[in-house]
Amino acid sequence: MRVSRVLVANRGEIAVRILRACRAMGLDTVLAASQADLCSLPARLAGRVICIGPAKAADSYLNIGAIVTAALATGADTVHPGYGFLAESAALAEACAAHGLTFVGPRPDQIRQMGNKLEARALAAGLGLPTLPGSEPVRSVDQALAAAARIGFPVMLKAAAGGGGRGMKVVAEAADLERVVASAAAEARAAFGDDTLYLERYIAYARHVEVQVLGDRFGNVIHLGERDCSLQRRHQKLVEEAPAPAIAETLRQAIREAAVTLARGIGYENAGTVEFIVDQEAGSFYFLEANTRIQVEHPVTEAITGLDLVQEQFRIARGERLRFSQADITFGGHAIECRITAEVPAEGFRPDPGRIDIWTPPEGPGIRLDTHCHAGYTVPVFYDSLLAKLIAHGRDRDEALERMRGALGRFQIAGIGTTAPFLHQVMSDPDFVAGRVSTRLVEQMIGRIQAETESGVEQAP
Repeated sequence: MRVSRVLVANRGEIAVRILRACRAMGLDTVLAASQADLCSLPARLAGRVICIGPAKAADSYLNIGAIVTAALATGADTVHPGYGFLAESAALAEACAAHGLTFVGPRPDQIRQMGNKLEARALAAGLGLPTLPGSEPVRSVDQALAAAARIGFPVMLKAAAGGGGRGMKVVAEAADLERVVASAAAEARAAFGDDTLYLERYIAYARHVEVQVLGDRFGNVIHLGERDCSLQRRHQKLVEEAPAPAIAETLRQAIREAAVTLARGIGYENAGTVEFIVDQEAGSFYFLEANTRIQVEHPVTEAITGLDLVQEQFRIARGERLRFSQADITFGGHAIECRITAEVPAEGFRPDPGRIDIWTPPEGPGIRLDTHCHAGYTVPVFYDSLLAKLIAHGRDRDEALERMRGALGRFQIAGIGTTAPFLHQVMSDPDFVAGRVSTRLVEQMIGRIQAETESGVEQAP
């Protein structure tokens, strides 16, 4: 496949990340930008910019016709979708193929296989991966009640076409099920155009561990280690790290091998991530889902492997074999990533778009910042609130933590509210420092901070 001029069909920090990978590989670049992003940092970095529509994502970044037309009009031969928007759209991948464009990602059939959580769950089970006790699609409250009675409360109600935490609801008892089914179905219908729901057993103090995989069209599949993404708020990741801390080596290896089994079982091509839920008390793990794209948190894997995952995506997309075997992959040190967003934690994480008056990023050994922001930039109201990803890499977890705390403390941002001060508190939380993490830890921390604030205990800056 030809890869020489790349249309970057995304915005923000991931657009910057892709453009820089293209520059390192000597690839021409075109940025597909909405009207709101025509003066953005990615627009200044790209070789050429083409407007694909108004600010509203549905009319620009989610418009397959506009993206394909933009690629053809600018002589691009390749489309990189980044993450979010159309990154996991089989329809975009098919449209690219129909017009002779190289799509940087897996085949359309693989995107579909993994895109529906119920289908992915069945496929994983068929390949021998452990799955949580769950249900078939539930199309009524009565069906949901019957499935929950069989599985046992608490249960997690999920959207089959879901992602990003939307359409996911925890149900503690039968009396709440009717209300939650209606809410989850409406949320799923609005977000994905599909209100199909199913249930799984809910593990209260679970770990969220995912494995980065790479596969080529010749059947070669390897993993690049795992990431712990347990620190979440409302199923949205806030902090990621690699490797996963405080986990038994036998369990770590089993999780890695399960991810490779799944990817190899479907002949997976390009970069992908297989996600698992870990039951810490039982020492067991279960398949959760697979993401057929580059992940937001890929920099921590790059830090401990020394690889550039976006460049590897391009090499695979143009038909090259993987440049290394599993035995060639080595891991060095520990890396932590904090997602800094334009939100005000003290006000329930209220979004706070607006003009950035001061933007002074931290520097130092082992510090990396992926961002599209700068002083004078106005954060638009139309898109996700992610401003930057701050990554700290150290010889071990203690050094990575120390570097992250220092970097967050030196990061000066003014004009809008951000999560940076809250993340600084997270990095000093005793449970997090000790590696005692779970998907509920952030909510517990928020509760403790609120209680201390109400009681008049002053918080550390």
